[in-house]
Amino acid sequence: MIAHVEEVQVVVAHRDRATLRVGDVFLKIDTDQARADAEVDAMTMAPVPTPAILWRRPPVLALAAVPGQALGRLEQPSAASTAAWAAAGEVIRRLHDAPLPPRRGPSIDDLASRLAQECDWLDANKILPSDVLRRHRQLAETALRPWTPAFIHGDLQITHVFVDGSEITGIVDWSEAGQGDALYDLATLTLAHEEHLDAVIAGYGVDVDRDLIRAWWSFRSLVAIRWLAENGYGSPETFPEVDVLLRTAP
Repeated sequence: MIAHVEEVQVVVAHRDRATLRVGDVFLKIDTDQARADAEVDAMTMAPVPTPAILWRRPPVLALAAVPGQALGRLEQPSAASTAAWAAAGEVIRRLHDAPLPPRRGPSIDDLASRLAQECDWLDANKILPSDVLRRHRQLAETALRPWTPAFIHGDLQITHVFVDGSEITGIVDWSEAGQGDALYDLATLTLAHEEHLDAVIAGYGVDVDRDLIRAWWSFRSLVAIRWLAENGYGSPETFPEVDVLLRTAP
């Protein structure tokens, strides 16, 4: 049962999924039950803090709120300490070292096809200067190479990592979790927060290819813009992803 609350907060809502907050309970509604199954499996398998599963009655999954605050927001400077960012790196390494989940991520060919489609849309709609688009597309393509699969979160944006002081209290939204490139998680977390990459890598504990992380920054930014525009997040010129592409053109 959910205790009496004053309001229901819509956390996110689009055509495929919606998340509502009712008091200290999050209700996730997903039209794709295979995806919801994979999310539950990932949270059960992940050796890192995740929300407690309260109950599940398809298409609704009820999760307990995790304590603390999000590590930050994509469009704002993070107030979290260097120690908190390093702790995030350490927790992510634990996830990447864990046994692989059964769900496979998209293939390199699938990712290349998606990148091409999104870049064609960006070009047709003149979202970015043509030279900026071309250089970032070339950089993004370098990320699409063979990798050793790891257990990845798959959507490890900064708002999905919760912290209390320097302790990671929970990682939320596992709907994209599966097998993939570990560097994609590191890139997603530090997108638009490049100044914290050193701390994340220090906590991660092994050296990584920073050029490939930059390539994934380009990829994620390029493929996100149309989805955001078509799902009511505003005009592309206001998106942090567009700012990243303009600011970091190779």
